[in-house]
Amino acid sequence: MAIKLLPVAPAQNELIDKAIALGDRYTKTLGLLTPPAYRKAAEDGGLLVAVEADAVIRYALFGLPKRSAHIRLAHLCVAEEQRGRGIARQLVEEIKKRHPQRLGIKAKCRRDYDLSDMWTSLGFVPHGEVRGRGRDGEILDGWWLDLGHPDLFTEVESDALLVVTVDHGVFADLRGLTETTDAEESRALEAGWMTDLVELAYTPQLVHQIRDVPDTADRQHQRAALPGLRQLTPDAAAVAERTDELLSAAAESLPDLPDSGELRRCAQYVAETSCAGLQVLATRNPLLSRMADVAWEVARVRVVSPATVTLHVDELRQAQVYRPADLLGTDFRSTEVSLGAEDELVAFFNQSGGDDGSAFAERLRSLNADTVVWRRQLLRDGEGRPVALYAWALDGRTLIVPVLRTADHALEETLARQLLFLLKRLGRDCGAEIIRITDPHPSAVARAAAGDDGFFEHDGRLVALLVNVCGTAAEVEAVAGGLARELTVEAAALHESMPAVVAAVVERAWWPAKVIDSGLPSFLVPIKPRWSTELFNVPAMLLPRSQVLGISREHVYYRSSGRRGESVPARLLWYVSEGPAGVESQMVVGSSRLDEVLIDTPDALFSKFEHLGVYGRAEVQEAADASGHAMAMRFSDTEIFPRSVTLRRLTSLARELGLPWSSNSLISLSKISNELFQAVYQEGHRKT
Repeated sequence: MAIKLLPVAPAQNELIDKAIALGDRYTKTLGLLTPPAYRKAAEDGGLLVAVEADAVIRYALFGLPKRSAHIRLAHLCVAEEQRGRGIARQLVEEIKKRHPQRLGIKAKCRRDYDLSDMWTSLGFVPHGEVRGRGRDGEILDGWWLDLGHPDLFTEVESDALLVVTVDHGVFADLRGLTETTDAEESRALEAGWMTDLVELAYTPQLVHQIRDVPDTADRQHQRAALPGLRQLTPDAAAVAERTDELLSAAAESLPDLPDSGELRRCAQYVAETSCAGLQVLATRNPLLSRMADVAWEVARVRVVSPATVTLHVDELRQAQVYRPADLLGTDFRSTEVSLGAEDELVAFFNQSGGDDGSAFAERLRSLNADTVVWRRQLLRDGEGRPVALYAWALDGRTLIVPVLRTADHALEETLARQLLFLLKRLGRDCGAEIIRITDPHPSAVARAAAGDDGFFEHDGRLVALLVNVCGTAAEVEAVAGGLARELTVEAAALHESMPAVVAAVVERAWWPAKVIDSGLPSFLVPIKPRWSTELFNVPAMLLPRSQVLGISREHVYYRSSGRRGESVPARLLWYVSEGPAGVESQMVVGSSRLDEVLIDTPDALFSKFEHLGVYGRAEVQEAADASGHAMAMRFSDTEIFPRSVTLRRLTSLARELGLPWSSNSLISLSKISNELFQAVYQEGHRKT
């Protein structure tokens, strides 16, 4: 008979009693849980059972903490005679399906139960350890299953010029308690001069190997050091597929390699690096090094020694460089592609996936013969070289993009990210609610960057929702859900008071959406006209600045180091705090998302954020206070309001909302209510 997965309601006493009876069979491993706990879980929507022939053969009991964005899995219980049928995976998948807005699932399990293979097979990764409260002081392993928000929307780019994943051997050289031979080669990765160039990252395979370190002190020491590296959480299914591809290729080209667990671990490192969107893996493992050619051919990952990273960082960084500062002062020009110029463009844009040059040129020409009026835009750099090409047209409420290409260029990644945001702004300005990139072979760089901006695969194309709502979670979800239904896909369910990190993910993915009743806070930031002009071109420069690409997606703003309750992530409103006497030029000019706040010496801050531009070293030093420190606020996705909100109107809006308001609120950065943010944001976009 078919297995049914059923959520248990509080009134379904028979199902609850059957789940209790099943749990009581395994109290030695699950621990004692009283009947009221099962009933409370049912009341809170946290009891899911698998039923076959009226018998409960497995259940999952979980909590949905109100002050956190994760799911707490307390019991995952299966009748012993029913094991091996994949029912546990079905329960976990059902939990994920029912709570997609949560960041992940947490679980704890005694280490001596030796169930790591089960948790790993379900997609969980080790996530810390604690000592249990029992008399035997057992060790409880923590396990974590990511629900995909970072994979879909979180940035992969780093402030460093190169992000490098490391295997456990290199990590142990850096953070282990045991002295290893030739560890100095790995430790050179953390030399002072390297800190601004290279960021080290780790993948789930490294966490698995730390869990297997036999010495308790060393294991705990290594685990405590993990936050010092960037965490990557690639899609588990994609990693499994890529791992099998690597092992198959290795068996063919390197038949003398032993088919062992060690070989699979090596392939796993390569696969996870690849699926996380990175291209450099540092190792001193001879077996992994022997796979270097296979890793590059199959996964486009460079397996290199730590010494290679330190000696050739300039060459390696080209795969991941992101320098928006280099766009400043660069005279990019955008022109319509003229008739007959299609063949000329083929030479400047690499083709892939079977889309050869003639096919590409023919597709460009076909746009001219279409009944739709396509805009074909060619972007050239200051030297006249073509660097990007895109075409678009509005079809009802959908912005169609049949061509999206970037040329091999030092700023290709930066340009790709800038163009994606340009398309979103263009769509919003045109009244579009969906962006559909129909180019069958968009630039690889653009495709990789698109996931960070909420684009997803649909019918073989990249699609994004434009949810132009600044309102409650219910209001945002209503619009997003309607658009999703048109595409026959599911949209994440939103909830009032959702955590700030989840709201920030939603607001980036569904830009320009703003979820006002979430935990994402809002701040008003006073900024002098000089820096408002430099960062946003408001007030406009005397000498016009090119607006072909719009405002850079990412910038940094410096101020004194005194904290004013800043938290990350957050929303910002930019208030130009000075103006000519007698002129009402004090005004709110736009909004941004706050991504990072860092307090340090001016030299340290300048070294870290110089690639974001505008500020020179001396100007960062001017922002420092008596403590010798300054604050850097890294922000992104700035929207300049079509109509600035004057000081007089800002004050009026605050009073209409019954909020306490005084001129002191404008002297320095201050936290404001989300209701005031909403009122100002809507005023800035008001059309009449």
